[in-house]
Amino acid sequence: MHASARQKLEHRLQPILDLLRKQGLVEQLIDRSEEDRHSLGAELLHRQHHQELRRKLAHLHPADVTHLLEMLPPDERSAVWGSVPASMAGAILAEASDPVAEGLIEETASDRLLNICEAMDPDDLGFIDDMLPTAIREELVGGMAERDRSWHETTVNYPEHSVGYLMTRDMLLIEAGATVRDTLKYLRSLEDFPDHTDQLFVVDERRHLLGALPLKALFLNPLKTPVSELAMPAPTVFMPEQDASEAGQAFDRYDLVSAPVVDSRDRILGRLTVDVVMNFLREEAEEDAFLREGLRRDEDLFGPVIESARSRWMWLALNLMTAFVASRVIGLFEGSIEKLVALATLMPIVASIGGNTGNQTVALVVRGLALSQINRENLRYLALKELGISVMNGLIWGSIMGAVAWLLYQNPELGLVMAAATLCNLIVAAAAGIVVPIVLDRLERDPALGSSVVLTFITDSMGFFIFLGLATFMVQGQSA
Repeated sequence: MHASARQKLEHRLQPILDLLRKQGLVEQLIDRSEEDRHSLGAELLHRQHHQELRRKLAHLHPADVTHLLEMLPPDERSAVWGSVPASMAGAILAEASDPVAEGLIEETASDRLLNICEAMDPDDLGFIDDMLPTAIREELVGGMAERDRSWHETTVNYPEHSVGYLMTRDMLLIEAGATVRDTLKYLRSLEDFPDHTDQLFVVDERRHLLGALPLKALFLNPLKTPVSELAMPAPTVFMPEQDASEAGQAFDRYDLVSAPVVDSRDRILGRLTVDVVMNFLREEAEEDAFLREGLRRDEDLFGPVIESARSRWMWLALNLMTAFVASRVIGLFEGSIEKLVALATLMPIVASIGGNTGNQTVALVVRGLALSQINRENLRYLALKELGISVMNGLIWGSIMGAVAWLLYQNPELGLVMAAATLCNLIVAAAAGIVVPIVLDRLERDPALGSSVVLTFITDSMGFFIFLGLATFMVQGQSA
């Protein structure tokens, strides 16, 4: 049986984890003795450990080392980072999550950090520019060649979620007057191809984009053929100000590997590649998932306790407020609960099933908004569909829960109340699941942010109110 990608990664990292564990045990033994702590033997052990760790890290891909750093507690993370070869340190900083990268930058000596950044590609350097100390940033920019400095200053000024922030200048351009022979000669003169190159961009003498030339066209046509005859309109062209999420949808829709980025005059500025776009979409999806739970995507799993706790205070406070309101709704019907104790055991079921239904609707609506699939024309149809699903499920599962309540408490009126409350709360949950994310989107807020909190508040409060309100009428009717 072939090992999975996860098992292969664990196999590659296990020797380093074993080495760190072994070093930890050795240090514990050394720390027990004040004399041994500063001895020549202890220093020799530390040096051997560092060299062995450095040797093992040099055989790993930078992405694997990044994963290793993000799964280690602070002390072990510092030990590994101090042993990372300078040749891969820059790639790791560009790949790591923001809190991890910031922590590594803070603990890195200025001279080493400067050497790491000087060796980085300007595209990668842009991803960590705002994390660098001002003195380091100024020295880096001042020491760049004019072309690199101009590119760096251009890209870092674009918003983080824009195409311009993600684009690269690494691309192959060919003038329209060239032939297939000229193009092949140009390609052979290059030391390397830019990553994810599937086409060349045909331009005029002022770098206006005229079309795209697939690489395969160079091998399927006569050498004397002008590239202007083979060039095709680029299937998708982006502007640097465009939202990167829209670009990601286009890459997915048209199966793009790369796409040109042009300015308002159609002059080519750079290129967007599938690897950068997919990384952006993955991070955006992770961010939405965390936001729905009131967390930040870039929270360091092994970060300081106080910082992690502080980031959750707002959501805990909001949850406590909504829970307090829900409890006051229950308090309005204390008399009914005292007369019929079964209400206390059944009402959480009504609220829970409403919350589950609402979260399913929220997930669909948030996804539809993210993919630009929801608009004014189809919103009514979507709302009717979700409400129809809720009515169907409410009738089926409400009847089942009503029958269960009837059998448990030998009270047909209670069973009817349970069935009706379940149906009503499912309808409320579906309506809230549609309205809440759409309202947040119209207010230019992330629909994933806070939707679940507001939804839980609505389904809990309304579930308790509907169920206990119907039960109150039942109790009053029995008393009469």
